[in-house]
Amino acid sequence: MLVAERDLEYLDGVHAPLGPVLEEMLKTGRSEGVPIVNPAAGRLLRVLVTALAPKRVLEIGTAIGFSTLWMASALPAGGRIDTIDPDRTRTDRARRYWLRAGVTDRVRVINEPALRVLPRLAPGIEFAFIDALKPEYAAYLDALLPKMAPGGMITVDNVLWSGRIAAGEHDENTDALRAFNETFLHHEQLEATVLPVGDGFGIGVVRPHG
Repeated sequence: MLVAERDLEYLDGVHAPLGPVLEEMLKTGRSEGVPIVNPAAGRLLRVLVTALAPKRVLEIGTAIGFSTLWMASALPAGGRIDTIDPDRTRTDRARRYWLRAGVTDRVRVINEPALRVLPRLAPGIEFAFIDALKPEYAAYLDALLPKMAPGGMITVDNVLWSGRIAAGEHDENTDALRAFNETFLHHEQLEATVLPVGDGFGIGVVRPHG
């Protein structure tokens, strides 16, 4: 059964309100064209982080901190998010939102390109979220897997890319995401699937070694 637009509207309405800070971030992101997750993907991130209670979370792609806040609000005591984004202008804005939401102490920003940061991170990451440069998704995954804890979860946004992948369109981002999906869903180190949530939400659990 296809999910109708009215079903999505119903789900938006039946969930609890976003709250003032998330609501403002959503409006800002949409009005300025800042890449932020769909609220449905944000809710899923919050539920997954609540369920897994990870102490170490890694986010690749901060923007104005919308997805960061969804995850930070669900962290257990002592949990922390390292979020990577080289754009200081955006992450400075993100910090102001996090301060208002009361989660600043749970977030550490790393203002460097992710592919430079990932190799030097300590292993043991329990939850990761990828939402940055689409042509680099496969490289993020390769660099991230050795740093993940067994049983850890890797989540990914934009893997349906507004229908462009299924429609057979070709450009740098679409082709990169199409290839990434093939790798992600068939990777020997992952038990993975993609949910039609938001713009397509990938979930992969890292298989125990051996």
